[in-house]
This record gives sequence, structure tokens and C-alpha cells, in this order.
Amino acid sequence: MTPIDLEALLTAQRRAYHRDPVPDEAQRRHALLTLRRFVLSHREALCEAISRDYGHRSTHETVLTEIMPVVQEIDHTLKHLRRWMRARPRAVDRLTFGWARNEVLPQPLGVVGVIVPWNFPLNLSLVPLVSILAAGNRALVKMSEHSQHLATYLIEHLVPLFGTERLCVIRETGEVGVAFSRLPLDHLLFTGSTETGRQVMRAAADNLCPVTLELGGRSPALIDRGFDVALAAERILYAKCLNAGQICTTVDHVHVPREHVAAFVAAARRIVAQRYPSLDSPDYTSLIHAQAHRRLLDALDDARARHAEVIALMDGSVSDASAHRLAPHLVIDPPADCVLMQREIFGPILPVVPYDNWHDVVAAIQRGPRPLAIYPFTHDAQRLQHLMTHTLSGGVSVNDALFHVAQTDLPFGGVGPSGMGHYHGREGFDNFSKLRPVFRQRRFSPTAWVRPPYGARMNALLRFLLR
Repeated sequence: MTPIDLEALLTAQRRAYHRDPVPDEAQRRHALLTLRRFVLSHREALCEAISRDYGHRSTHETVLTEIMPVVQEIDHTLKHLRRWMRARPRAVDRLTFGWARNEVLPQPLGVVGVIVPWNFPLNLSLVPLVSILAAGNRALVKMSEHSQHLATYLIEHLVPLFGTERLCVIRETGEVGVAFSRLPLDHLLFTGSTETGRQVMRAAADNLCPVTLELGGRSPALIDRGFDVALAAERILYAKCLNAGQICTTVDHVHVPREHVAAFVAAARRIVAQRYPSLDSPDYTSLIHAQAHRRLLDALDDARARHAEVIALMDGSVSDASAHRLAPHLVIDPPADCVLMQREIFGPILPVVPYDNWHDVVAAIQRGPRPLAIYPFTHDAQRLQHLMTHTLSGGVSVNDALFHVAQTDLPFGGVGPSGMGHYHGREGFDNFSKLRPVFRQRRFSPTAWVRPPYGARMNALLRFLLR
């Protein structure tokens, strides 16, 4: 697809927006219910398309992480849509003496663009689409080059339900992403790496297009000395093995009390053996492509070369290049300058960093780039409070991992290098709306008094207002 083709799609949607700039509640509900029916009635085909793009993707993981979140987001939005759409009254200031009314009116922005990554291609295209459609907008959705089968299926089966003037799904054929980010959209949502996010933001800036960026973040977990190490390992390994670790919000590395590292390793071995008996387990997802597989093997070699201990958590074969599968691995006490501690891992490798003092770990997180999430495992309210007040992250899950992302009534988004802006629930609706301030003057106006010649009358009024 050429830049001219993209501009034609945008022009068609913008014309449709001008003809019907503010869809009513019935239209928005119809769009959301149409999306819900599509996801549920096509779920087997959607799971198959995603699995073909991966090489192998666990069907159950796709249902849990992609189908269910879309349906839950739709149901939550339908429940609250009428209230979100209403004009929101505000208190008036003293200058109006109550003779005016202030309100905020949510209105559609127009045409919103979405750049979708490959790791959760259905979730990260349709969950934002729920907010976009609920807010009354039209959408251009550009899929990843690694999601060709899913993109084809959505183009053939989803787009006809809405029409291209309401929704377009665009297949990546090379260089489409660059042209897409340069479109004069009304808002652009990008999910992907921090470096690509910078490029997208630069391109959007030429059109003063506002952006929501959902980026990486090297999210740490911290296990307190008073917390059950085996329980923490169970919850952390669930997050790390899900989708073979290819999740922006997964646990990137874990800080473990030095004296509990051996217990953590033993628990991790037991958990992975129970859940994934072998590398070809149908419940274990492949890496997205051979390049990702090679990158992670090189990272493990780099850790070994720097004298870190590398532990495979599966018996038998731990790597399959032809199926681009890699067993979960622990890397014990990796040096700070190794590849695994410098870049987002995005795979089933978990560095285990021993620590002696909780406050030193918090200080290290505070000094580093702000992560997308932090995962503290502690029952100590004072230590948790110290962490919360001395660090800033996109989100926090206490005593578990990932689950803050699945809450439809919590906003999702990063901060600083891990992103900007939020969506999900009410915050998603507001993010893709113009919260338009409206001042309504009634019969009397303060300009009857606040006007030249000012003199003594004005001085008396100012004394009253500024008392």
C-alpha cells in the first residue's frame, strides 16, 4: 500500500466523519456489539491465524490473553457508555456569581490511527478499538508485518461488518509503517519498542498529531524477605512463560534476597517441569521468528561469557531453531553491562539479581529509566509504601504479575521511556475524545460590573472577590 493509498483511506474516513461527526449512543452500541459478535463467533479462526503467524501459539493462551480481554473491555464499556457520553457539569467560579454553567462535553476526535505490534495482535488492535468506537471515532488500524494471516482474516471478515469509512485494517507490506505515522491523523496510538516510538513521535510531530505511546520498560520484580519464595516464583514464572515471555509488561528481571536465590531456582525448576514437560508442549508458544530465537541465544552466550550462571528450566532439548522455540532459562547474578540487563529481553529468559538491602534495590530502580510496571512481592506495608513513593512506573501489581493490565477499570499506560497516555475503560474513552469545555452564560453577566471606568466600584468588587 502506497502513501497515496493511505491518504485516500484517511480522506474517505474524514469525509464520513464530517457528515456524521457525533454518532449517537445507539450507533456506538451497535458498533461495539458487532465487534463482540465477531470476536466470539470467529474465535477459533482467529486463534488459528495467530498461531500460523507465530509458527505455534497456544490456543488457550490466545483465548486468555486476546479473546477474553476484548470481550471484557466491550462489556465494561457498554455498561458505562451512557454515563461517559454525558456532558460533565463543573463548579463555576466566584466571578460568575452562579449566573453561568460550566461543563465538559466529550466529543469524537475524528480519525484515530493504531499501529499494532505482533505479540498480541488481536488484543492490541481491538481493545483500543473498543475505546475508539465508543468515543465515536473512525479508525485506521495498521497490523505488524509478522501478523499477515491475522491481518488477512480481519480485512476479509471484520472490515466488511463496519465498512471502510468506519474501520480499515491495513496489512504491512514494507515501509507502510513510516508512511502511516506521517498521516495527518487526529490521534495516533503506537505500541512497540521505545526506539521505534521515538521515530513515530517525530513523524507525528510534523502534523501536530497527538500520540499515545505504549512502549517497553524492563519491568522488575522484587521479592521481600518475608514473602514466600515458592509462591512468588510460581506467579513470576507464570508471567515469564506466558507467550514465551514476549510481553511488554512481563517480569523482565527479579531481585531476590541473596540467601533465597537457591530456593527460588529450585521452585522455578519444579514449576516449569510441571507446566511444560518438554519443548514441544502444545501449551508452550514459539518465538515469533528465527531472528528472535537467534537474538536470545546470543544473549545467553553473552551472559555465559561474562561468567553468569545460566540454568535451563526444561529437561531434554532446550532449543529448536526450526520451530524457533527456546526453553525458559534463569540467569543468576548477571553483570550490569551484559545484554540481558541493558535491553528489554522479550523472551523466556529471567535474570535473577541477588540483593542484600531492599532500599538499595528501590534506589536503583529510582535512578534508572521509569519502567512500564513494577512487581513487588511483600506483606510489609512500610516497604511497599517506600517503593511506591520513591519510584514511578506505568503500573504496579502487588504480590502478582501482569494482572493490573487485565483490569478494565484501571488505565493502562507507561511513563517517560515506557510510554505516554492511557487507555482501557473510562480513561480510554477520554483519551480518544476531545473533552470540550463549554461555558454557558445566563441572563446576567459579570461584564455589567467588570468594565471601565473601574474606579471605586471595581476596587470594592476586587476586595470582595479576593478576600
